[in-house]
Amino acid sequence: MSVQCCPTARMPMTTEPVFYSFRRCPYAMRARLALVVSGTACELREVKLADKPQAMLDASPKGTVPVLVLPDGTVIEESLEVMHWALARNDPEGWLERDDPALIAQADGPFKHALDRYKYPNRYDDCDPLPHRAAGLDFLQQLDARLAGHGQLCGAARGLADAAIFPFVRQFANHDRKWFDAQDLPQVHSWLTGHLESDLFATVMQREKPWRPGQPPVAMAL
Repeated sequence: MSVQCCPTARMPMTTEPVFYSFRRCPYAMRARLALVVSGTACELREVKLADKPQAMLDASPKGTVPVLVLPDGTVIEESLEVMHWALARNDPEGWLERDDPALIAQADGPFKHALDRYKYPNRYDDCDPLPHRAAGLDFLQQLDARLAGHGQLCGAARGLADAAIFPFVRQFANHDRKWFDAQDLPQVHSWLTGHLESDLFATVMQREKPWRPGQPPVAMAL
């Protein structure tokens, strides 16, 4: 797969990739999962979204995370593209073999639409969160049926589809954990717990202070 990158942004040369991230953002989270599992060394720059660093905006004017700046100055500014770029370099667990673009598109489209309106109803005019919670639950029920066969979304082992989707399921679950835990989703509950309790997830959730120009580089934990 070819890397889709910002066509005009070319940043100064660096010795290793620079990764702008926000710890709790599910898009940045899934990109970090692929970077870490692929063993890709990066300089991690944690971003405070209310005070975005100019260096990130210069690299990617869209102003959202994640943003990966490669040593040759190329900018990759979409989370799935970061995942594919990292795994194309090194894929020790065979994640690319367990991809499902249609399922990921469903998660990134209708499920994310429902998630945003369930979690942040005040951001939308006349938004009742409950129908959106129900729509999200419909998607989770589809995942539950799919997981019943193998335990992961594309087989018995975790893959790209799992890493791309579970950060958003985590966000949905955490909005009202008591309600979520009461739902008849045994496979989803087990799948989500397994990913949350994994060493990989613990690694990608390293805590860092927001990056400031001139500070010593912070290496992404591997």
